[in-house]
Amino acid sequence: MNLLRRLSAEGMGSLLLAATVIGSGIMSERLASGNAAVALLANTGATVAVLAVLIAVLAPVSGAHFNPAVSFIQALRKGLSWNEALAYALVQVAGCCLGALLAHLMFELPLIQSAVHMRAGPAQWLSEAVATFGLLLVILGSPRSQDVPWRIAAWIGAAYWFTASTSFANPAITIARSLSDTFAGIRPQDVPPFVTAQFVGAAGAYCLAPMLFTQRGKEAPIALETSEER
Repeated sequence: MNLLRRLSAEGMGSLLLAATVIGSGIMSERLASGNAAVALLANTGATVAVLAVLIAVLAPVSGAHFNPAVSFIQALRKGLSWNEALAYALVQVAGCCLGALLAHLMFELPLIQSAVHMRAGPAQWLSEAVATFGLLLVILGSPRSQDVPWRIAAWIGAAYWFTASTSFANPAITIARSLSDTFAGIRPQDVPPFVTAQFVGAAGAYCLAPMLFTQRGKEAPIALETSEER
C-alpha cells in the first residue's frame, strides 16, 4: 500500500488518540470537583473507547500502530522496513503533539505549555515497562486481527489502574503529554526514562513471545498489520 496513505492514517490516528487522552483528562478534571478517582475513571473510559474505534477503522490502512514501540517491533519482525518504521515513528510523534495542541484549542487553553506533573522514580519506570510489555504481548499473541481492537483497549484500560504511571505505554504520546500542563501531563525531564522503559518493555515482549506462542511459529503475523497489499 502507498506509504503516504499509511503515514496519513498513522498521523491522523495519533492526533485523535492524543487529543482524546489529553482532552478527556481536561474535561474529567473540570467535572470531577477534585475527585481524582472519578477523573481517572472518565479519562480511562474515553481512552479505551477511542483506541478500540481507531484501531478497528485504521488497522486495514496502516496497521494502526500509533506507537513507535509497536512500529519498532514490526521492523524487528520484518513487517516494516527500518526506513518505514522511522517514518511511522516521526509521524506518530508529530500527530500526537498536534493532538495535544488540538485539545488545548478545544478547551480554550494556552496553546504552548510545558507540563509540571512529576512522574519519576523506579516504580514509575517499572510501571511503564510492564504496561508496554503487556501491550506488545497482547498484539503478538493475537493472530486474529478482529480481536485486536478490544484486546488492546481492555489492556490499556486495566493498566491505567494497576500501574503507578497510569500506563502511557507509548513514546509518542509520552512526548505529547509533556506539552500539556493538564491532568494527563508529564514533566519534560521525566520523558526520557519513560520512553526508555517503554522500549525495554516492548523488547521484552518481543523476546518472550516466540516461546509463549510456539504453535503459531516465530513468524506468525503481528495482528497490527495492514490487510491490503503494499
